[in-house]
Amino acid sequence: MESSDDVTIWFNPACSKSRAAAGLLAERGIGAGVFRYLDEAPTRRQLEDLLVKLGTDDPLTITRTGERLYVELGLDGADRDALMDALVAHPTLIERPIVIRGERAVVARPPERLAELWPTP
Repeated sequence: MESSDDVTIWFNPACSKSRAAAGLLAERGIGAGVFRYLDEAPTRRQLEDLLVKLGTDDPLTITRTGERLYVELGLDGADRDALMDALVAHPTLIERPIVIRGERAVVARPPERLAELWPTP
């Protein structure tokens, strides 16, 4: 079993995809630390680090653009800084679940995408 120091899931217990991803990890015997980002909002630095692990610089990769709040805040077409500020201020806009393994991460939508972090030989 991998230790939870190696694997973390950004988790929303109300989200069926988050629960499914956690279930898939458990089925594979992979222990994961849980970061409930709605209870403790991530910092800008954490989001920047996450984007690096995802292999992108684009915060839209982790933004729930279909959320009503996204529209209410007028974020369509917003620049990178405005999006990052919105994600810090309103963590409900962060896509979920996100699974991090070491220096890599994946937005696990669908949850089966987390398999990308454990490639088969």
